[in-house]
Amino acid sequence: MMLQCFHFMVEPAKNFAAKIKDSQKRAKNDKREPLDEDQLFVLDLARDFSRVCQRSEVLEHIWDQDDTWPTPLCRLFIVQWAAMLESKKKPMQNDGWPERDEGKLPDLITEQDLIQAKNLILNWVKDLRAQPDQSVWPGEPVAKVLEDLQSAWRWGKVPNLLSAMELVMWTLLVQRPDKDTIPQQWLMWKQRTQNIGAMSYIPQPVWKWISDAAVEVTLDLDSANPDLLISNDERKMRCGFERKDVPNYHQRFDGWWCAVGVEGFDSGRHYWEVEVGERDWRLGVARESALRKGFRSLNTNTGYMTLRLERGTELKALTVPFTSLPPGLIPRKVGIYLDYDQGQLSFYDVDKHLHIYTYNESFTEKLFPLFGTVEMIKDMVIKSPAAKSQCLCSTACLWG
Repeated sequence: MMLQCFHFMVEPAKNFAAKIKDSQKRAKNDKREPLDEDQLFVLDLARDFSRVCQRSEVLEHIWDQDDTWPTPLCRLFIVQWAAMLESKKKPMQNDGWPERDEGKLPDLITEQDLIQAKNLILNWVKDLRAQPDQSVWPGEPVAKVLEDLQSAWRWGKVPNLLSAMELVMWTLLVQRPDKDTIPQQWLMWKQRTQNIGAMSYIPQPVWKWISDAAVEVTLDLDSANPDLLISNDERKMRCGFERKDVPNYHQRFDGWWCAVGVEGFDSGRHYWEVEVGERDWRLGVARESALRKGFRSLNTNTGYMTLRLERGTELKALTVPFTSLPPGLIPRKVGIYLDYDQGQLSFYDVDKHLHIYTYNESFTEKLFPLFGTVEMIKDMVIKSPAAKSQCLCSTACLWG
């Protein structure tokens, strides 16, 4: 009897608390600035997506205005995804991906661009609105990614739910039976169409898929510049104070302070991590045919795909000409992901789980992991599953 009475008292309390929460939310909404036409367009899309796609409740934060995007972001989203819809109508490239379209900067988008883009999206949404509620099952991997994005947004790891919107739209757009691969397709497409900072946060399930391709990488002593000191486990290197007397093999760097990994890759997915210093470093891959002698620029023209940090503040992708990257993307631990068959080499900030830069190429020869540093005190350290499982050894043990 007392339990029933307690239950009777708790229920009204719960309802009362919910009413207070609702009233606070309404009061919060009342204080908000009115949304403009582009913001309302995105809000309506989020509502349509959430209605049709199961497990997409995260989008409610957009259409109930908990997550309100600035107008330039809304305009960019509208134009980019209209271009995606248009590209799906055209023949695909040979590799099976929509034609590449870098898109326009937000301040270069004209009203005419927006009108055309909105019309394209609305024509697609007409068919979407004809579908029953919760009629599309996105697959468990997509659902897990959406849950992780919601959690990351709540904890302030991502500024907005743009990635969740894009993933749901991609899911509704492709509607393929192999739902398990959609998060990976979405990631690869993002990196293919936006090679710099494509994602401010990579969801944990997608990050796990990347790191599942982890391989052991060790330094090739016969390729290391004579000025470099290599640890006994061949996973650490730094510059020494004296040049060693070693055979000048054709594969040895004798100019830049670099070395390559022992194993090269000519197929499959491969991932490795590197702890870097705060001064100059370079990381990436070298083609098997790339020359290693002297001080020729290690860029795409000479067979290298790399990132380089100069003077501790200038991060560059060594394309031709080089591509400057925002200072906010400078990492302390770099993840390098090579998908040989898809022609992608991507760099990530491991600590923040964000994308830095992607090379999109057609690989035709073996690629070797590349490492370069000018640090004399702090080691450049290659991380691998084997290294993580090993016990921590003393400096004396590691350096002999």
